Amino acid sequence: MSDSVELWLVRHGQTEWNVSQQLAGFSDIGLTDFGRKQAAALKPMLESSSFDSVHSSDLIRAVETARLAWGQCPADGRLREINFGELEGVHWQDVDPALVEALLVFRDFRAPGGEDLAVFQARVLGFISSLKPGRHLIFTHGGVIRTLTHDMGLDKFAKNGSLIKVDWTNHTLISVYESDDPENRPPFSE
Repeated sequence: MSDSVELWLVRHGQTEWNVSQQLAGFSDIGLTDFGRKQAAALKPMLESSSFDSVHSSDLIRAVETARLAWGQCPADGRLREINFGELEGVHWQDVDPALVEALLVFRDFRAPGGEDLAVFQARVLGFISSLKPGRHLIFTHGGVIRTLTHDMGLDKFAKNGSLIKVDWTNHTLISVYESDDPENRPPFSE
């Protein structure tokens, strides 16, 4: 793997706003008890692997997931979720249907008073392009993971507490690990 970049992408554990279906981009929302269990359940899967770098979004839900699943690691604002602007904290059912559709399709979305999808994607890709060849563990958000995987056959938002492995160099999806029940996770293998 000398010249390749492999990404292990972890979506943060569940938050109260995930439960209540509120949009949380730059809003700094912590994990629920269940979200903490999701994060802790990843630890055995991650500690048996080696990484050339480990990074987290600087938002508390990703930082706390990283701490519970791996340990302390550098936080970087480029790994934040999209800034939903005026939509921050709004319940999904209250969002204009045209905006919901644009976000679900993941094309031409711009949050009122927030971030344009193209600007968000450029921010995320700028971080990824700064990585050296090797295996990198990244604790981040659903939109970031979708940005990195939507053209690799994972055209959906990753579930909370999931682990998605990507061969970035060859733009291929290696594996997706999702579980709604952190108490019932099978052993992880590469």
